[in-house]
Amino acid sequence: MKKLVFLSVAIAAVMLLSCGGSGRFQAEREEDTVDVNDLIRDHTLYGLCGAIPSTSLLKLITDTGDTLTVDITRAREEHKLLGSFRVGDRLALMTNKKQTEATEVININLLLGDWVMPDPLDGSDEIGIRIKEGGVAESIEMTNITYRTWRIFNGKLEITSIREGGGESEETNYFEILKLTGDTLIYKTIGKPQDEEETMEYSRWREKVQPDLHGLKLEEHQDEYMKL
Repeated sequence: MKKLVFLSVAIAAVMLLSCGGSGRFQAEREEDTVDVNDLIRDHTLYGLCGAIPSTSLLKLITDTGDTLTVDITRAREEHKLLGSFRVGDRLALMTNKKQTEATEVININLLLGDWVMPDPLDGSDEIGIRIKEGGVAESIEMTNITYRTWRIFNGKLEITSIREGGGESEETNYFEILKLTGDTLIYKTIGKPQDEEETMEYSRWREKVQPDLHGLKLEEHQDEYMKL
């Protein structure tokens, strides 16, 4: 009888330990599991520059109403301070998980506007992209591509467009911003085969200054060979 009681207790103990071990193993598995949705989630922080306490710190007032003090030393050292900024500028930041250190800072205010380059076909005209508020993008003097939308996604510039001959289907391309100043925007394609990579170098569109003729007017001629 004693042996039977001892055997019952031993079996119960083994079952209890087994359940406890299974629970711990399950918890460890759940802790190590990576959420698939997390891989496609935008981790960019958006907000306004609230203050610049020092050359290495930035206060960001996020779109959710939080105020974060972020160290921008790493972003500066890795040349990821894309556009100088001042209080009130709208910024997009990539940070560490604790949101204490910025790995990239993009000045959205500087990114907006008309960006052009000489037409690669003949260089006679300027073509480019118009980046507008609200995520709207437009083509400038381009017939082979129509830009539709843009956004910053995990520190990359995402642009949707429709190419000539592509029907009405949109294509989405991602670009790494290499340089952003008041007058220059340079970005390159990512996630494509090497032979399809492009680096786009734009200048901000400026209205061309007309020459001062001191009151003189150019004479117009009907003869096309005499036109100035």
